[in-house]
Amino acid sequence: MTIKLGFVGTGTIANSHLVNLKEMPGVSVTAFCDLQLERAEAAAREWTSAKAYRKMDDMLDDQKLDGLYICVPPMAHGELEMSAIERGIPFLVEKPVGLDMEQARKLASKIKEKDLTTAVGYQWRYRDAAVKARELLQERKLGMALGYRMSGLPATPWWRRMNMSGGQFVEMTTHIVDLLIYLCGEVEEVYAAFGLRVKQEEVDNIDIPDVGTVSMKLRSGAVATISNTCMLPFGHKIGLDLYTNQGVISITPTGMSNRSVRGTEEFTCRNKGGLPEDEAFLHAIRTGDRSRILSQYEDALHTLDVTLAANESASTGSPVKLG
Repeated sequence: MTIKLGFVGTGTIANSHLVNLKEMPGVSVTAFCDLQLERAEAAAREWTSAKAYRKMDDMLDDQKLDGLYICVPPMAHGELEMSAIERGIPFLVEKPVGLDMEQARKLASKIKEKDLTTAVGYQWRYRDAAVKARELLQERKLGMALGYRMSGLPATPWWRRMNMSGGQFVEMTTHIVDLLIYLCGEVEEVYAAFGLRVKQEEVDNIDIPDVGTVSMKLRSGAVATISNTCMLPFGHKIGLDLYTNQGVISITPTGMSNRSVRGTEEFTCRNKGGLPEDEAFLHAIRTGDRSRILSQYEDALHTLDVTLAANESASTGSPVKLG
C-alpha cells in the first residue's frame, strides 16, 4: 500500500518531515499547500507528480489523501484541522496546536467523535533519551524538575508577536513543558513571571517577553520550574533536569546523563525523535494501530493548557489552577 500524503505549510519544520518521508518505502507526497504558492510549487517539484495549491480545501477537493501534515504557525490552527476532521483524514499537526484552549477542546471533541488518527509533533517524546529516562523514573521518586530553553530570537516576523506565536513559552519552550508532562505527570498549578528586557531596543514590532520563568505544582506532589529567554546572541542551554531520591537525570538535545552515588552514566541519543514520530504516524494510517503514537491530539491539550496558563499568570500576577 502506497500512502498518499499532503502538506499544509512548507516551511522549515515541514522540510524536516519531508526528509524523513523521502527515505520511506511506500510513501508518496502528492500535494502541497501554502499561502505563498511559489513555496508550495517549489516543494512539489521535489516529488513525482505532486501538485501545488494555495487553499487546503482546493487540495482536499482535488485529491484523495490518506494522511495530512499540518505545519503552520500557531495562529493559523483551527479551520485547517476542522476540514481534515470533517473529511475523516488522519493528520499530524505541529506544535503548539493553537492559541485558544476552547478551540482546541472543540477540535479534540470532534476528533474523538470521529475516532480519527492524529499525532502532534512533540519529537522529544520519541528520543531514546526520553525512553531511558522513563525507565529510570519507574524505580525512583521525583522531587523536582528544572527545565531550560535559553537561546536567541528567531528571524521569523510572526514569532515576535504574542497574538501570532503566543510567545516563547508557548511556541518554543512547549517541547520542554511537554517532556516534563510526559515523564513526570500532569501539572495542577502554574505561576509565571515574564519580562521584556532587551529586545524591544533592538527589534521593531516585538511584544513577546524575552525572559521568563514558570513554577509549577504537579499532581504527583513534585514541583518544577522551567525558564526561557530569547535575548541571547547565541544558543546556550536546552534541556530538563530531574532531581530524584537516587540522583539526577539530565536530558539534553544530544543525550542523557544519570548521576548517582555510583558515578555518572552518559547516554548519547541515536535519534532526534523526528523519524520515529513519522514512522509511528504512517504505521497508524496503514494498520489502524495507534500505540506507537506518543502524542495524539488529546495528549497535546494539557501541554497547551499549561503554556497558556503561564501567559495568563504572567499577565495577572497570580497563580493559575488548571481544571
